[in-house]
Amino acid sequence: MERIQELASQYIKIEEAAKEWKVTPRRVQVLCADGKIPGAVRIGREWMIPAGTSRPTDGRTRAAKEKAEENMPLPRKTPFLYMSDLYHTPGTADAVGESLAYNHEAQVLFEAEVAYSRGEIDKVYASANYLLGKHSGFYAVISAGMLLALCAIWKGDIEMWRRAKIHIAEAPAKNDYDRDTMQLAISAVDIMLYSVESFPEWFKIGCFEPLHKDAFPAAKVYYAKYLYAAGYAVATGIAKQEGMQGLSLMSMVPCAVEPMISWANANGTVMSEIYLRMTCAAVYHNSGRDEEAIRHIDKAIALALPDRLYGVLAEYGRALDTLVEKRLSAVDPGAWEKVKELHKAYDAGWSKLSGAIRGRRVVTTLTPKQREVAKLAAFGMSNKEIADKLNMSLSGVKQALLSVTDKLGVGRDQFAAFL
Repeated sequence: MERIQELASQYIKIEEAAKEWKVTPRRVQVLCADGKIPGAVRIGREWMIPAGTSRPTDGRTRAAKEKAEENMPLPRKTPFLYMSDLYHTPGTADAVGESLAYNHEAQVLFEAEVAYSRGEIDKVYASANYLLGKHSGFYAVISAGMLLALCAIWKGDIEMWRRAKIHIAEAPAKNDYDRDTMQLAISAVDIMLYSVESFPEWFKIGCFEPLHKDAFPAAKVYYAKYLYAAGYAVATGIAKQEGMQGLSLMSMVPCAVEPMISWANANGTVMSEIYLRMTCAAVYHNSGRDEEAIRHIDKAIALALPDRLYGVLAEYGRALDTLVEKRLSAVDPGAWEKVKELHKAYDAGWSKLSGAIRGRRVVTTLTPKQREVAKLAAFGMSNKEIADKLNMSLSGVKQALLSVTDKLGVGRDQFAAFL
């Protein structure tokens, strides 16, 4: 008897709760059975609810669903969902996006990243702003900030670029994993303009341990880009590396990148494999090994075409000169026309933004051949070496260099700063 009186003072019956919460007794019973009311206990056939308990949020309402989505973690602990093993088969990008319908934030993020890979920049811009305005979780904010920065490159918008980096820096980091991921994200944005200064020291030696393993596929991509940019800086004399000069550092990069490509292939990370192959191709091309560059370009094209990932191929037009055109136009002329159009937009935006950040003009009026000649001259090659590499006459090289000098307004020792 005393026990019943004690319960009566601490608990209320379903009918009392229903009246207080303005719902039916049946609804309260369902909430109890589903474990949605903390502390509710069943005595015989009756449910008893702790006195003073507030009505649980109705999970069927739009507000409740949005709240649940807001707190729902991404399916991988990385801001680079499209580089993870979620996308493991060429031609399935749209299907993967549809499969993420259970997690609205993840779906928006993944589809925005795929849209970027296709060069659909307006869609990317809208999705990035949506995620940032929705006060999304840490990884989604980081990725949305990166996507906004990438849009800034295509549009040549320095204010958008700065705003994007602020969003990344203000993401709600909770631990060291988050803070290290944030640092990598900022560095990944900078590397798009060949700036390597912001990479942390642990990353420069190829250590990924500070990151969650889900971010490893993307980390490998940005590490390959870092190695390429470092090799390019040494080759052009922009940076000094003890014991290294000319193309010596760049020629060593494939030793690190080739195993990463094999890893990406074995682990079914399609997007990271495409980026790694294109970056490795750029390294081989600039090292004078076009046969190896073509091997990777052809495989990257085969991976990219099923999902129309033309934007990725367009990104590498500057680094690979005319090689992408030669290989893609032979396979799919229509795809090449689209890539050519995207590259023109990317190159104009990249040059405008890069020039604004560096405080100098980046010339966009060089022909592909003039740019290639100028780049080799910046690598320190002689006119004869350039002629031999490009199968040009010596007089043709000299004429190209005169045109470059006229357009840039500087001598060959300063070409690198304007390319």
